[in-house]
Amino acid sequence: MPVKYPRVAVLLAAYNGMRWIEEQVSSILNQSSVDVTVYISVDPSTDGTEGWCASLVVERSNVVLLPTAGHFGGAARNFFRLIRDVDFEGYDFIAFSDQDDIWHSDKLARATQALLTSEYDAYSSNVTAFWPDGKTHLLDKAQPQVTWDFLFEAAGPGCTYVLSKRLADPLKDSMLCNWQALQDVGLHDWYCYAFARSHHYKWFIDPVPSMHYRQHDSNQVGANTGLTPLIARYKTIHNGQWFSQVQLIASLVGQNRDPFVGAWLELGRSQLLKLSLSAWKCRRRFRDKVFFFFICCAIAVMGNRAK
Repeated sequence: MPVKYPRVAVLLAAYNGMRWIEEQVSSILNQSSVDVTVYISVDPSTDGTEGWCASLVVERSNVVLLPTAGHFGGAARNFFRLIRDVDFEGYDFIAFSDQDDIWHSDKLARATQALLTSEYDAYSSNVTAFWPDGKTHLLDKAQPQVTWDFLFEAAGPGCTYVLSKRLADPLKDSMLCNWQALQDVGLHDWYCYAFARSHHYKWFIDPVPSMHYRQHDSNQVGANTGLTPLIARYKTIHNGQWFSQVQLIASLVGQNRDPFVGAWLELGRSQLLKLSLSAWKCRRRFRDKVFFFFICCAIAVMGNRAK
């Protein structure tokens, strides 16, 4: 009798990815101990990505290219489209994939085994960032989860996410109910983590890296290492974009009515100072807790451009 492996629908968002997508898809199709189907949604591209994907569909019965759906303008909307349009019936797990990484051959086997043998509903992991010059760096996202981290950060790179169908179905339902507002969410992985945690689903962040996370000039969101990303993050916070996303996500996942969240959600000066005192339960990593404390204080003093 043949072994029955977990069935995984891999949702892959692509855009001008011809330099990398073949290597990435190959690493997905060569996953061990799982039954994989890859669903690809291509943001209209100019480098032949759509044609390559169409040819692959002819060769591989477990690859599906979704019909063109116009210009998304970013990965988040493309992933939201994938979650909306892919039928999850018959699958045990749903995984997200970027177009430019390289998965370890046991990535999905390790994730599905963790979910099948535990009380967790979702999985993510550390990754090994790598650059064209051969440099590598472990991105450690596996610090202990805290009470409110999900309103302020993701669980790590979305390309490591694997969701149980028990979580994926209500996530999709909620997205459909809030579809228009959802289009303003800039990071799909942050939103999915926030939905899961706010609805009491349990999330496992694996300290073992599951993939090589490619770094290049076209990354929409890359590895947060060194001084330059820290400066960029500060600018995003100072100009109000980050706090606006916090407000939006809190509302979409129904946390805006919580007394703790309501106490600071309008982001007035006194509210930000109060929020700064809760830094320890708003970010996972110690360095980020310290940064969160000081940034809340700084924005309170200088004024909040999100208002």
